[in-house]
Amino acid sequence: MAILPDVIDFERLRVDRARLWRSLEAMAEVGGLPGGGCCRTALSEPDGRGRDLFVAWCREAGCEIGIDQVGNIHACRRGRSPDSPAVATGSHLDTQPHGGRFDGVYGVLAGLEVVRTLNDARIETDAPIDVIVWTNEEGARFTPPLTGSSAFIGKMSVPFIHSVETIHGTTVRADLEKIGYLGAELPGTRRLACFFEAHIEQGPILEDEGLTIGVVTRIQGIRFLRVDVTGEDGHAGTVPMDRRSDALVGAARMITALHDLALGSEPETRITVGHIEVAPNAASTIPGRVEFSVDLRHPDGDRLNALHVEIDRRLHAVADSMGLEVASRIVIDVAPVVFPKTLVETVRQATARLGYRHRDMLSGAGHDAMNLAKVVPTAMIFVPCKDGLSHTEAESAKPEDLAAGANVLLHALLTQALTGQTGMTRHPA
Repeated sequence: MAILPDVIDFERLRVDRARLWRSLEAMAEVGGLPGGGCCRTALSEPDGRGRDLFVAWCREAGCEIGIDQVGNIHACRRGRSPDSPAVATGSHLDTQPHGGRFDGVYGVLAGLEVVRTLNDARIETDAPIDVIVWTNEEGARFTPPLTGSSAFIGKMSVPFIHSVETIHGTTVRADLEKIGYLGAELPGTRRLACFFEAHIEQGPILEDEGLTIGVVTRIQGIRFLRVDVTGEDGHAGTVPMDRRSDALVGAARMITALHDLALGSEPETRITVGHIEVAPNAASTIPGRVEFSVDLRHPDGDRLNALHVEIDRRLHAVADSMGLEVASRIVIDVAPVVFPKTLVETVRQATARLGYRHRDMLSGAGHDAMNLAKVVPTAMIFVPCKDGLSHTEAESAKPEDLAAGANVLLHALLTQALTGQTGMTRHPA
């Protein structure tokens, strides 16, 4: 017999810490690397095996599995009102090529652990609970990142995503078919009441301050640029230094100028150049063309725009001084996100009820939650990670902290799923 909402012992309701840790360890073996990390880049064979393992666990927990046309997985625990919008959680299973065992994966398996805990306690909720795996959050094997959640909110079309080519020369559609995750469901047709995402912090603040939970109130905006610098190829031994149009030297000066801009701005500013392509990339040829990335981040939308203007000004100033041509284009543009106060307060109250030391905080990294926030009330829960490291095999987190975050997720989801609150929903046109 299911337990009624008015007799649930919230004070004692906790996830199984050991079971959550075992699940994380088992998933880490899929695509495991010698240094203890994982390589499950999106829609690769290891990603397929990781998805299979998750789906098997969810079916064992009594969930109904749905897969949409871009490979998003919905594992649904039915509620007393199955037609009500689902209270949702989740993250991603794909990793960076030398990724850790917690980034993304923790949010998915914490959601599964919530379902298992509710099953153990025989608690029936009003609303269904949906645990979601979003496709290609990382963007390591193909871009743009945040692919699955972008399709869900209507930001990217299914035909476009299917046509995207991976770094291995395959298409997304072909890879979805190959690993068995080309579903029939149209992304975005499921109604969600709200969405919570649990995640390691990927920064040092919680660990440095000795705190267990970060209550995320907002995510900073991200603008990703591609910059093309054009000079002229030339012979390394015959062209005098003062007559060269060296695109690589120009790009180097531009990158330094952007670094100086970030250092001279407010502490929230982030400007990173992480990828450079040089042509013809030959040892004895003056580079005639360079392409590089610029990752610009700031929590204030107006300031983000102003920094972009200043970046363009500095790029052209260097180009003009060296007789080069420069052009930039926006590849990704995600506005800063402020999570709704009501859902943030749900997380805050759950954390306080459980007795965890916590603080409000900003997310410096992008997450699927920043897409979901555009269509449903959304919030995030952070837990500490060792030395703030992520996107590396050295990524590490304590079992007790991971369990604490899952407990906050459990209480927050249960609060929403028992009250039957139905937030904003989206229906594709």
